[in-house]
Amino acid sequence: MVSLIMYLVVGAVAGVLAGLFGIGGGTVIVPAVLFGLAAQGVSPDLAPHIAVATSLATIVFTSLSSIRSHHMLGAVQWPVVKLMAIGIVIGTALGAVVSTAIPGQVLLQIIGVFMALVGIQMFFGLQPKASDTTPQGKELTIAGTVIGFGSSWFGIGGGTFAVPYLTWRNFQMRSAVAISAACGLPIALTGALTYMVSGWGTANLPAWSTGFVYWPAAAGIVVTSVPCARIGAKLAHKLDQKKLKKAFAVLLMLVAAKFLLF
Repeated sequence: MVSLIMYLVVGAVAGVLAGLFGIGGGTVIVPAVLFGLAAQGVSPDLAPHIAVATSLATIVFTSLSSIRSHHMLGAVQWPVVKLMAIGIVIGTALGAVVSTAIPGQVLLQIIGVFMALVGIQMFFGLQPKASDTTPQGKELTIAGTVIGFGSSWFGIGGGTFAVPYLTWRNFQMRSAVAISAACGLPIALTGALTYMVSGWGTANLPAWSTGFVYWPAAAGIVVTSVPCARIGAKLAHKLDQKKLKKAFAVLLMLVAAKFLLF
């Protein structure tokens, strides 16, 4: 019961931050679940894989609401999503299998580096300049493979990689965000299922786990993250976004430093 309450709070915080900053909840969920698992005494060799897998499981549910909203607005370019999804399924499955073969402490260091880079990007507002042409066919499938592979390592829905790529390749921001949201579902579904299978039978997993997916954390986060994302979105229109984004970027870098140095 205590752990479920803790993850309800984690979901609420992740939802507010996702709505406030327009970031994927996985960026918040993975480190939060890592801290939660540490408090529960879960082995540090297992915790990073559980955190990533559990984050992906939550995105399966939370992405549905986001996809519906973007689809109702007519912003999702489904032919583009279809081409990217082919690569996403391959890349995500491959990435999840490879990451489970890496020791937990090493994966934690990799997650730390990723969070530090995201923090730097947010702090300085780094964005790629648009190219002159939009991608077609094979490029979208290859891009999906790379995005899926990277996302499966960090428990994210792919927006951190997909949005910069699509805006660089001359998609309007509105379309890039909508396409990224739609791509989040195959990333999350493929990643969560692969982590379940890869972790099946692993010793010393917490109770109520299926492979590396820890359901009390997933359930608590899903219940509170979606409604709280709406709160975050409303706050985004009232607060100074630039200052808040810099503050959150600093927080990400501090958390990254903890993962890298301790």
